[in-house]
Amino acid sequence: MKKSFSKIAIVTLTAFAFIACNNQPKQNDTVASKNETTTTPASDNQKVAYVEIDSIMSQYTYWKDVTKIIKAKEANIQRTLAGKQKAIQAAAANFQQNVQANKYTQVQAQQIQASIQKQAQDADALQQRLGAEYQNEVAKYNKALSDSVHNYLKEYNKDKKFAIILAKSGDNILYADPAYNITDDVIKGMNQAYKGMKK
Repeated sequence: MKKSFSKIAIVTLTAFAFIACNNQPKQNDTVASKNETTTTPASDNQKVAYVEIDSIMSQYTYWKDVTKIIKAKEANIQRTLAGKQKAIQAAAANFQQNVQANKYTQVQAQQIQASIQKQAQDADALQQRLGAEYQNEVAKYNKALSDSVHNYLKEYNKDKKFAIILAKSGDNILYADPAYNITDDVIKGMNQAYKGMKK
């Protein structure tokens, strides 16, 4: 079986950025006085936060439910393909025994051999088809996860007013003060929203 069934696809959400832009027109440089600066340093009200993606993957109820669905589908595919493979191996072994016992004419042997080869080709085609369906389903769930996180953060940030919300996954952020970690708050809110959708 191909490696595509050996792991549950993991979403890597690189960043959730909600940048607060200041769209006010700038004053003409020729009018500005000598005391005015042309650049404005980041003010204290431009808040930054981050969300730990690993925690979302392990604690978001939706993703836990999806993981169960994907694992069940993967196991079902494995059982189906293993059954096909076992049947082909049994047919091939039986064919060999009967050939050695001279139970077939040459024409019969060729027909049976061609039939076994056709079964093997059909099994390969089935594996490819099921593999493609599996990958498409995983991609669909990954997109739904990404969309749900983005959509929730848009609502969440209406009150919080963060200038940017980053996704922390592994070591992609070299340092982050835990005071800016909003993961628990986000997961709690997302789980409440998902629970409401399931009712």
